[in-house]
Amino acid sequence: MFAFANCYICYLNQLPFMKKLILVAILIPFMSFAQQLPVKLISKPAEKKVEVLVDNKPFTSYFYPGKEVLKKAVLYPVRSAQGTLITRGWPLDPRSGERVDHPHHVGIWFNYESVNDHDFWNNSIEVEKEGDKRTFGTIVHTGIKTIKSGKKAGKLVVTADWLDKDSKLMLTETTEFTFSGTAKQRIIDRITTLTSAVESAVFKDVKDGVYAIRVARELEMPSNKPEVFTDAAGLATAVPKLDNTGISGDYLNAEGLKGESTWGKRSEWVSLNGKIKSEDVSISILDHPKNPGYPSYWHTRGYGLFSINPLGQKVFTNGAKELNMTLKKGESARFAYRMIIDNNITPQSELKTLFEQFSKY
Repeated sequence: MFAFANCYICYLNQLPFMKKLILVAILIPFMSFAQQLPVKLISKPAEKKVEVLVDNKPFTSYFYPGKEVLKKAVLYPVRSAQGTLITRGWPLDPRSGERVDHPHHVGIWFNYESVNDHDFWNNSIEVEKEGDKRTFGTIVHTGIKTIKSGKKAGKLVVTADWLDKDSKLMLTETTEFTFSGTAKQRIIDRITTLTSAVESAVFKDVKDGVYAIRVARELEMPSNKPEVFTDAAGLATAVPKLDNTGISGDYLNAEGLKGESTWGKRSEWVSLNGKIKSEDVSISILDHPKNPGYPSYWHTRGYGLFSINPLGQKVFTNGAKELNMTLKKGESARFAYRMIIDNNITPQSELKTLFEQFSKY
């Protein structure tokens, strides 16, 4: 690369000015590249987390405090390359002006609303306090299989058990995270494999699942009116209209749809773009061609829930389609997602390239 660059510069110096400009415009995109930064993973078992540092700067943590605090492990908090928090703080670390709805929306997570009629999505400590009578499941971290830092990426492989209301094993989970980053970008690749431990694990077609992030208030879409959202059990959550000062989020999918119109649409990827103070922030989630239900439907809410749900089709199509996935004992399903956190509004051309790269996993 560098030998080529030196020869190119010598050749360039011999050309007339206009030809120089033309060649620079053509060749610079091929000569430039973003340097991959070192990633360090630090296990802190006493704090129930694995810290992820990119270029020695905090990025996120794999946080597994146990079911007495959270009903699942999460990536929390999550920061941009500039160190800005892009995830909501409430309920763990409340910040001024945040929404206080949906206490189960913490950081980045993976779960589902109905497996053998057990709700893994909505389970939280706050729900328990309210005496909710739904049948809840809990996801419990069981171990770390691999933890590896690297010059260009870090890898973390963890295991978890999906337990029913009686703490009996329903599913086993193995998840592989790959963390990477550049000066302006952070990437999380997540590959989760679920294996049935019961004779039949039925993932009923419902709205809430499977891979999601709850973003900071500034990345929400401006709220025009109060909303009420109802889950599969018929329970409603009110989301009020708030002051829109500094609120700038907007969705864009691979088909060019924007805002709330991306909700319930199939797409290979969706990007959420906005600003936190003066910083441009783009959060993109990429689907994978081998995932169940590909291309997935999207659960993109203006109030800050950004979710991809390949198993929920009925609600997104007004009943025209339905997918109820069943895993027999010992059978597995694989879910792979890439999340890109950028300090620029990621161009669609770049998202297409990243999607094509990720599709080869």
